[in-house]
Amino acid sequence: MKDNNKNNKSTSGLVIGMCLGISVGTAIGASTHNMGLWMPVGMVIGMCLGLAFGHNNSGDDNDENNTDTKK
Repeated sequence: MKDNNKNNKSTSGLVIGMCLGISVGTAIGASTHNMGLWMPVGMVIGMCLGLAFGHNNSGDDNDENNTDTKK
């Protein structure tokens, strides 16, 4: 079940980033009268930021990968 929680954390970061990116892109597109350009640009930037900030670097992954304690 830990894998599902890890996937949900990165997915929720992606979804939040996409929503914020589309919102910002729509606002910029409405102000510049170029909605067709700024909505996709905002979405891509939001996806990148959502993945970057949604990634959890807590160090717990090292413990999961090193389960072999026998030497």
